[in-house]
Amino acid sequence: MQTGELLNNYNVEPNVWDEMYAALSVRPQYQGVVEFLQQMSIEELNKKEELAKRLFMSQGITFTVYSSGEGIEKIFPFDIIPRIITAAEWTYIESGIKQRLKALNLFLKDVYNNQFILKDGIVPVEMIYSSPHFLREMHGFPVPHDIYVHIAGIDLIRDHDGTFYVLEDNLRTPSGVSYMLENREITKRIFPDIIPRSNVRTVMEYPVILHRNLVSLSPRQTANPTVVLLTPGIYNSAYFEHTTLARLMGVELVEGRDLVVDNHRVYMKTTAGLQQVDVIYRRVDDDFLDPLDFQPDSMLGVAGIMSAYRKGNVAIVNAVGNGVADDKAIYAFVPAMIRYYLNEEPILKNVPTYQLGRPEEREHVFGNMSRMVIKKTNESGGYGMLMGHTASDEEIDRYKHEILRDPRQYIAQPIISLSTSPCYMNGRLKPRRIDLRPYALCGPDGIQIVPGGLTRVALREGSLVVNSSQGGGSKDTWVLAG
Repeated sequence: MQTGELLNNYNVEPNVWDEMYAALSVRPQYQGVVEFLQQMSIEELNKKEELAKRLFMSQGITFTVYSSGEGIEKIFPFDIIPRIITAAEWTYIESGIKQRLKALNLFLKDVYNNQFILKDGIVPVEMIYSSPHFLREMHGFPVPHDIYVHIAGIDLIRDHDGTFYVLEDNLRTPSGVSYMLENREITKRIFPDIIPRSNVRTVMEYPVILHRNLVSLSPRQTANPTVVLLTPGIYNSAYFEHTTLARLMGVELVEGRDLVVDNHRVYMKTTAGLQQVDVIYRRVDDDFLDPLDFQPDSMLGVAGIMSAYRKGNVAIVNAVGNGVADDKAIYAFVPAMIRYYLNEEPILKNVPTYQLGRPEEREHVFGNMSRMVIKKTNESGGYGMLMGHTASDEEIDRYKHEILRDPRQYIAQPIISLSTSPCYMNGRLKPRRIDLRPYALCGPDGIQIVPGGLTRVALREGSLVVNSSQGGGSKDTWVLAG
């Protein structure tokens, strides 16, 4: 059987933006891939898919799901058909993300110092002080180069008319970049000819840019600063990513027990004795970073690390306390931040967002629950979320009671349809909903975004939830050079 039939049987959903098809014709950016696929048989495609699965398994490309009460390692499902973004679309995305991150960095500097944005009433004071991620310990703290967000993953979606929206800002310890890199490696293995022929830009310099930025933050003037990646350990759901990035950057992967603080300096235990650490790329959340400042029973962090940070003897990436800017309740104010700090109109739109702490907005949402997504402001991974259009009356009533207990902890957004992309499933092409997480790196020389990102896919038919912990997968993301 030839793949031509695949395309004939591909049914685009009504009122949904499909990345490959427009008005029953293939979009120009997909033309080359479609022609390539048409030269292959279904048997060959099945072999490619099987090879991809074997490569993911043999390389240990997994994530861990804990929701069932036991840690289960799973392969991150990978779809072999790439998601393709044109050069013009990418230029627009890139400029929008850079603008957004400039404003978010300025907001974090302001909110931990002069608080002009609060005094001018642009962001309500109570929103900041009620955020669990606003750390008074960081007030007046001089963050090196005024960079609070060194690494960001900004989640983008497309509505039914192709408009890009920012769904959320991931500014604390954004994950998934290792899957972006591995997806590209796997695609090169299964389709070795198609990438160079298609003029696809590379994402593979991400670890080099990240490492260069980390080295540039060293407080010591030394030719070879010591950079480490601090992981919570093997039971963390993103441990595969931690090992991958440490390996690709050529830095030590450490746990809290491998580090010690002496005289306000951080040292790594080695077989040759203690070695001073200059830069820590931490994948440990603020609460667990230092038992002397935060959770006293934390075994994941390092006692005294905050004192070394305050004295300027070690750089910590991302900066401590920046979670106040990716609190989902603060998200609604980012367009206002862009206007306030940059005197510009936002390039990328926000999804309309209702603060459930405000009685009139809560009333509107309660009257329209079946058309809303309700989210907890400080949950991630698709947890603590209600999809109104699929929820039962009982679930909606239960959620209303939960919201009324602590309305500040919830926001609501209208359900956006999400664009679809073709996925190869059981020998057929089927449209599935997708989002995009590009990764931005902020260093002393500005903001760099590798051309690509992690395209996550809602593999279940009809689902709008792309998170891996909720049954989602991913695909390689191609940004075309021209």
